[in-house]
Amino acid sequence: MLRAPGEPQKRRRGSTLSRKRSPMYENQASQPKVHKARLIIRQFLENSSSGGIVLIAAALLALLVANSPLHGLYVDGLAAYIGGLSVLHWVNDGLMALFFLMVGLEIKREMIDGQLSTWSRRILPGSAAIGGMIGPAVIYLACNLGGNGQPGGWAIPAATDIAFALGVLSLLGPRVPMSLKVFLTALAIIDDLGAVIIIALFYTGNLDATALGAAGVVTAILIGLNRSGVRALSPYLGLGAVLWFLILRSGVHATLAGVVLALTIPLRPGPAASDGTDSPLHRLEHAIMPWVTFAIVPVFGFANAGVSFAGTSLASLVQPVPLGIALGLFLGKQSAIFLTVFAVVRLGWADLPLHATWRQVYGVSLLCGIGFTMSLFIGLLAFPDSPAMQNDLKLGVILGSVLSAFSGALLLRTARPAAEKAVPSARR
Repeated sequence: MLRAPGEPQKRRRGSTLSRKRSPMYENQASQPKVHKARLIIRQFLENSSSGGIVLIAAALLALLVANSPLHGLYVDGLAAYIGGLSVLHWVNDGLMALFFLMVGLEIKREMIDGQLSTWSRRILPGSAAIGGMIGPAVIYLACNLGGNGQPGGWAIPAATDIAFALGVLSLLGPRVPMSLKVFLTALAIIDDLGAVIIIALFYTGNLDATALGAAGVVTAILIGLNRSGVRALSPYLGLGAVLWFLILRSGVHATLAGVVLALTIPLRPGPAASDGTDSPLHRLEHAIMPWVTFAIVPVFGFANAGVSFAGTSLASLVQPVPLGIALGLFLGKQSAIFLTVFAVVRLGWADLPLHATWRQVYGVSLLCGIGFTMSLFIGLLAFPDSPAMQNDLKLGVILGSVLSAFSGALLLRTARPAAEKAVPSARR
């Protein structure tokens, strides 16, 4: 139909103009945005380094709350009792048992089928991990052998926080070769194994022989299930809950129940599966990893990183405990790991990680001084009944970890990449 010049166009039923304004078309137009947002969230959750970023955010939030008018509510909330245990106790002994379960699953998988499955793959990260545990302990003891020192906390700076370190490393993107990320992961896993052994040997309280014996019986049953070819997870998880309760009562730290349970979970799939993806270990690891990474570890960080800086001065930071921890993490870790790697490569026992330079290796050695989660955990075991010492150790852990994170990130950001070819073997 023709219209006179200047006459407004009439909106016809079903016209493009009216369709664009209808709710149906508005929803269709918004669908790509919703899909893109979901895709971004999914990619973030599937990124192995995202957990470190969430942990950093949780730690910063804890520091903000602890130094705000909410400090009293924060402290009282963690001290509230539920079912015979405080909220903080449930977090550190209950939820963290699942963290140690995942650590145990990772250790078993990597040792049997992964990056640590052969001795040639274990030499470089294994040597670096051992050196990286001894160096910080020596520095801590050197700072705490005097009259006011606390030598019992020697293991606090010996641990590396894999989630935190990988989170910082992920922010650098392709500046860091994948071989160094694999090296850091393998080193941290061996470091976690060392921390578990240290907790079992040196931070165990008065033992209850009856509960410990019962825990041994449950462990034997779990091993029997594995040897009998049981592939269903429910019997393992049910007995694992019983094991956690018995170890809690025995005097050994309850979180070690997670490691014991993990080592009994079958890695091989059942006869009906064609590959290893259906194995009980893989199924359990995939099921708990998102919860541990994005809920349990951040909750632990939030519950334990809340340090009030009220009354804190430079003199507070140079006390034996915080000074020993900070120097152990920042100086002890970087020097011991780098020198160990240098010695192992120069002796011809292993090769430098592919496409990595010595400057990049030194940057990763710095990042290993981030000891947040495991260092705080060991520190709480070392000083269980001393709030003052706990506050000091948190200061030391935060200071050493922050220095290591910023220094390592800065060095790796400015390091030139190696030539795009294989690094020659150190063997002659």
